[in-house]
Amino acid sequence: MRILIPTDAWTPQINGVVRALSTTIAHLRDMGHEVLPIGPDRFRTVPAPSYPEVRLALFPGREIGRIMDGFRPHAVHIPVEGPIGLAARRQCLKRGWPFTTSFHTRFGDYFAQNLHISAAVPYAFQRWFHNAGSGFMVQTDTLARELAARGFRNIKRWNRAVDTELFQPLGDRDFLNLPRPIFINVGRVSAEKNLEAFLKLDLPGSKVVVGDGPQLSTYRARYPDVHFLGYRTGPDLARYFEAADVFVFPSRFETLGLVSLESLACGTPVAAFPVPGPLDVIGNNPVGVLCEDLRAAALKCLEIDRATCRSYALTFSWRKCTKEFLDNLAPIH
Repeated sequence: MRILIPTDAWTPQINGVVRALSTTIAHLRDMGHEVLPIGPDRFRTVPAPSYPEVRLALFPGREIGRIMDGFRPHAVHIPVEGPIGLAARRQCLKRGWPFTTSFHTRFGDYFAQNLHISAAVPYAFQRWFHNAGSGFMVQTDTLARELAARGFRNIKRWNRAVDTELFQPLGDRDFLNLPRPIFINVGRVSAEKNLEAFLKLDLPGSKVVVGDGPQLSTYRARYPDVHFLGYRTGPDLARYFEAADVFVFPSRFETLGLVSLESLACGTPVAAFPVPGPLDVIGNNPVGVLCEDLRAAALKCLEIDRATCRSYALTFSWRKCTKEFLDNLAPIH
């Protein structure tokens, strides 16, 4: 198949959406499919408000139409509701092509919690965007039920997995040379990740944050006892996961939380709030602790066997997830 993926979330951005898409594309190509991503790098861009590292394409519609006509895809998947996603959606509707979309961001919950704007408005926009397609892929059963109750249609499951060859115990747990226990968070350093819930915790040992984002300088000044180590990727990132004793995941608005699986693959248990995302990844499995008392959860995780975390992560297969993605696509006849 020739599969076109117009996406506002693409390299060099570093986030869970990009990792999920790039890994899926790699597996699709290994299966013999031809995949063409269309990212912001093809267009003139401007920085997103408050997130200068995220670039927004300017007037991509005509170029996307030209690419569609030249590539002649057998299927189109549009994952993000940005300028590229809106333009691709419009071009598909114009041509009478079916297309699929996927859910990656809880804009409604974030707006309500942090901006005090009714969640109804962003959810109405997302519902309008996704319901025009022939399939709407979501990561978990919890999310599927929630979005169905909000009026989303044509919902299909597209699970997530973890690269267990990249993220694995490497036997180098002491390279950070910090007092133990080491509690780590990996991800965007920004307000919507609820990172301060972790930074404020009174924990023994050391607290480490791996990542970058708009709040980095603010948090670094506000929490001088925390070690902010910037972005890490690939095998280097896996070393940081393994070096930690506990991965603390304070976000309340995740669709899944791929970083939790990456941590488990490196043998590090997860402490999180009992909310969608962590509930779907961890649940009642003995690989983490979910509790509204995040400090208690983090300390309880110190008792968890690291080998159990690794074994659990091995059950999440990207090959299986990619097959689900393929089965969900809407062929263009």
